[in-house]
Amino acid sequence: MADLKLLNIEKSYSPGVKVIKNVNVHVKDKEFLVFVGPSGCGKSTLLRMIAGLEEISGGNLLLDDVKINNLEPKDRDMAMVFQNYALYPHMTVFDNMAFGLKLRNFSKQKINESVANAAKILEIENLLMRKPKDMSGGQRQRVAIGRAIVRNPKLFLFDEPLSNLDAKLRVQMRMELQKLHRDLNATIIYVTHDQTEAMTLGDRIVVLKDGVVQQQDTPINLYDNPVNKFVAGFLGTPPMNFIEGKIIDNQDALFFVSKDEKISIELPEKLLENWINKKVTLGIRAENISIFHEKSDKKFRQTAITYAIENMGNEILGYFTVGETKLIARLKPNEVLAFNQVVELVWDIDKCHFFDGETDVSIFH
Repeated sequence: MADLKLLNIEKSYSPGVKVIKNVNVHVKDKEFLVFVGPSGCGKSTLLRMIAGLEEISGGNLLLDDVKINNLEPKDRDMAMVFQNYALYPHMTVFDNMAFGLKLRNFSKQKINESVANAAKILEIENLLMRKPKDMSGGQRQRVAIGRAIVRNPKLFLFDEPLSNLDAKLRVQMRMELQKLHRDLNATIIYVTHDQTEAMTLGDRIVVLKDGVVQQQDTPINLYDNPVNKFVAGFLGTPPMNFIEGKIIDNQDALFFVSKDEKISIELPEKLLENWINKKVTLGIRAENISIFHEKSDKKFRQTAITYAIENMGNEILGYFTVGETKLIARLKPNEVLAFNQVVELVWDIDKCHFFDGETDVSIFH
């Protein structure tokens, strides 16, 4: 069992300067939890505090309800996989994987069994006699993961383990990490700046910004119900479209009007009647905008000008301007678009998000 609680965790490197601020997270047994956020948000520092590689300035860290703030890293029963693999270059794969067990005086038979089992899970049995310099980045990362597996720890800690791999290999390794989690029935804490990794791997995601937890939830709930503009914009590819404006009351109907007044949208319900004449940011995802055709459902339509096109094969990303506003739409691959083409965009108004123009907090959350 590995149940980890972070209670009001804080980190300061100098008096009055906090890089981690009042973090409260409960990592449940056998859960795959992902810390995600931009560079410098404190996610790796948080992971190092869990591992015991950084001191905790405030709060308590509980492993199975036992306080471990001052416990040495070697006594925490955790295994960490680093971004740069951290393999011993002069040792074979077998020796790299066995090194920790030898230090703990495991029997030769137990070491051989543990290494063989981990190598089988990771499909690296044929690499056991090689040295790191003779392997690819993906193979080295498997060895680093194998070294963690053989320890059979309570908790696995992954610090951006795929960031040094090429795009195709990252996809493959994501699938392997999902399988590893199922096969080992393990508790995993994973740090990444890549929101695609977070969305595809995590049972739950903790979104961080400037050392503060912005939101923690399942991937789908974070995507559909972001608590603020930062979370809405950080999760999703391409990022959510944002339009600054205000709510106005016009003849018993409410409208969202963009700052330059080029976009005016009648809102379906009076849910925003308390926001009349206040600054509001409208958010809409690229998949909720399409090009109007005769057979389209007649939702809100907006004339726009095409300024860029990205044909991805399975889809087209269309980039449009409406006055000062720039929009991205995810379109079907058979759409025909040209530079500077005037089009009518159809918006699914029911899928719009609204954020307080002053605080960026979601109005409906």
